[in-house]
Amino acid sequence: MISDYLADSLNQLDPPRSMGNVTLIATADLPSRFGEFKIAVFYEESTGKEHSAIYRGELTGSADLPCRVHSECHTGDIFGSLRCDCRSQLETALSYVGQQPRGVVLYLRQEGRGIGLGNKIKAYRLQEAGLDTVEANVALGFPPEAREYRIAANMLRLLGVKSIKLLSNNPHKFDGLAKEGIEITGRIPLIIEPNQHNRRYLKTKALKMGHDLNGSVRDINPGPSRETT
Repeated sequence: MISDYLADSLNQLDPPRSMGNVTLIATADLPSRFGEFKIAVFYEESTGKEHSAIYRGELTGSADLPCRVHSECHTGDIFGSLRCDCRSQLETALSYVGQQPRGVVLYLRQEGRGIGLGNKIKAYRLQEAGLDTVEANVALGFPPEAREYRIAANMLRLLGVKSIKLLSNNPHKFDGLAKEGIEITGRIPLIIEPNQHNRRYLKTKALKMGHDLNGSVRDINPGPSRETT
């Protein structure tokens, strides 16, 4: 009897679906303190990393979908570090999406703007010696921004999303997603109040990386979409 129940449950699992080197491997309900969600897990074959999406509503064919593309921050998201605004941005995005009929937050395993946790901590030490976040990355031999968004684009396609309104202050994120063929129809600002530990970090992001931290809404016209794999 138990084996029959297990067999029926296993038969209800959706078969994996792939696009490029990303495979959607599993979905399930995920109630949270931010609202009632579903979670989808994606496997990236080239790295072995598992990325995830937490979402509300029917996403297939959705247009103007509120979307946050969030890169992993071990120190902020897990430990509540005050050196960045990552956890505050993630929780603000989850709270916002949790109040919408439809929306999605992608969680990408791109720690430290793409340089990894160990190198991020090395960059912290250089910042303690006087460098800013951009100078520290460059001193370690990395670009200021090393993230890429093909994975995110393929995740959105596997979820059936047609176009998004992006919850972000980062122009590189808009450009990266548009380059991968994602239609972005607008911006939803994520403005976080600075604290004494991240004030310089946020100022550097605004002055050297072009982040829009004043809350203004800009019109996005990424041009025609193109298919990617």
